[in-house]
Amino acid sequence: MAFEGLTEKISATFKKLRGKGRLKESDVKEAMREIRMALLEADVSYKVVKDFVKSVSERCVGADVLEALSPAQMIVKIVNEELTALMGSEAKHITTNPNGPTVVMLVGLQGAGKTTNGSKLAGLMKKQGKNPLLVACDIYRPAAIQQLKVCGEKLGIPVFEKGQTDPVQIAKDAVLYARQHGHDMVFLDTAGRLHVDETLMEELKNIKSAVKPDEIMLVVDAMTGQDAVNAAQSFNEWLDIDSVMLSKLDGDARGGAALSVRATTGKPIKFAGMGEKLEDIETFHPDRMASRILGMGDVLSLIEKAEQAFDAKKAAEMEERLKSNKFTLQDFYDQMVQLKSMGSMQDILAQLPGGAGLKNVQMDEKAMGRTEAIILSMTPKERENPNIIAASRKKRIANGAGVKVEDVNRLLKSFDQMKAMMKQLSGPGMGKKMKHMGKFGGFGGFPGF
Repeated sequence: MAFEGLTEKISATFKKLRGKGRLKESDVKEAMREIRMALLEADVSYKVVKDFVKSVSERCVGADVLEALSPAQMIVKIVNEELTALMGSEAKHITTNPNGPTVVMLVGLQGAGKTTNGSKLAGLMKKQGKNPLLVACDIYRPAAIQQLKVCGEKLGIPVFEKGQTDPVQIAKDAVLYARQHGHDMVFLDTAGRLHVDETLMEELKNIKSAVKPDEIMLVVDAMTGQDAVNAAQSFNEWLDIDSVMLSKLDGDARGGAALSVRATTGKPIKFAGMGEKLEDIETFHPDRMASRILGMGDVLSLIEKAEQAFDAKKAAEMEERLKSNKFTLQDFYDQMVQLKSMGSMQDILAQLPGGAGLKNVQMDEKAMGRTEAIILSMTPKERENPNIIAASRKKRIANGAGVKVEDVNRLLKSFDQMKAMMKQLSGPGMGKKMKHMGKFGGFGGFPGF
């Protein structure tokens, strides 16, 4: 995650405060100095850091804090509240048009991830019941139109394009097409440049004037630090943007853009790209992001991911199979696929309270892949009834999965142990238990879990 280094430094500062018990004003000043250095090293704007530390310090040196039973906890609370306020206080949503298609104009520098993340956003809206249309207005970058079409095909979203013609006319025609064909959202993928220039901005201003978008959303690369903030300022001055989407917030860069963009432009961060897959996008929640930065986890976002991955129908079917003791390796494989769709185990851990401190814990993601390969190397009949897997079958399965026979034996033994455990779980309230196991993968006996 982008804030890993910042989280470590702030957590270390809070640990020192907790170790002191009663605090003096000098302790608070030292802590604020360390937090200021941590924020600057994370590439947060100097002015933003200065204002932030001043605001936190003024609240922390009050008598109600220094004389509190647990002043260290009070300071953590204050820093959390100020971080949340710095990033916008509450989650914001796309401004919708009740009288016609909602037009979202996506802008940004070349390389910021505008095409991919714009597609992710359209995909998220489709999941929420909308009927989006992607529009190829970038006529300059090689393969930009093809990239958008590939994304649209994967997401099942149509792409409106007219080749390398006038982008202003393309945008106007697309909005008309959307209105005539029942699309309630239009996402304009506009051209970018390697830097802000007058030619680019004039074109974007012409598109804005022609279609009057309901929202101009700037996509900025969270890994570019202060460059992202400078770009945001320029785009805002030229176009008066409405919101920001941060891309690559899962990267290992310092992440200062997320803390600076909102304070610098005054425009809310509404979404964040959190990975390479087209479903890796989240609504930006300032309070949850502040909790992540302070090492307090983000359980709400984790639960939302689980609910998206969780298949209620399959869980009900599995409950019935468990009641009749018919849980199979195919059932386990289906559960494993749902768990994998939530992201890596390391990412899941990072969203748990205190999870940031587990970054050195080695999660054997490859072991999960080996488990998957072993199950896929079995015939449907073997997955339904592992008891028929004798020595010759084990050898064939091992060869097919590229593992040793011992790995196959370990999997089968774990499966038998798990079936015994599942049998004990059956009874009143089993559906609720299985729902949570389906969400969070309660299969600790298996390799990789």
